[in-house]
Amino acid sequence: MHQKTEYQPVFTGDQRRKLDEILTRYPNKQAALLPALWMVQDTHGWISQAAMAEVAEVLDLTAAHVEGVATFYTMFHKHPVGEHFIQVCTTSPCNVCGAEDVVAAFLQHTGCDELGATSPDGKFTVLEVECLGACGFATPVLIDDDFIDGVTPDMVPELVARYR
Repeated sequence: MHQKTEYQPVFTGDQRRKLDEILTRYPNKQAALLPALWMVQDTHGWISQAAMAEVAEVLDLTAAHVEGVATFYTMFHKHPVGEHFIQVCTTSPCNVCGAEDVVAAFLQHTGCDELGATSPDGKFTVLEVECLGACGFATPVLIDDDFIDGVTPDMVPELVARYR
């Protein structure tokens, strides 16, 4: 798991050099806010208040601005999540094709008690999402950065085992 008890800064050493290189691609520091947030999430697994403060400092922004952006976008985790983050599309077309059963199967096979909760072993967090942009391939699922379309409840045990 990515969770740590004490915040460890992200933008030091190689990570700072990487951010400095990213900054050269943008007209100003503020424009690099999303890449900086991704760097934090990739490092820690989520974006804490301390991380938002660090991003604000390195980009010369206010903490309120960084928090506003981080909380606006649903792809950024504002609390610790499991090692594997599972998103199941439950928009109307997918729901008609059985998305709710796919969600139920993921909750059962991961051990997550409910949506948004992390499994007892810390491996999984399952969420419903509004759209993964694959309405013609219901039910699409995103596990970490892996896009899987046409998921049925019968496929879930094998998918969970693959990431366990």
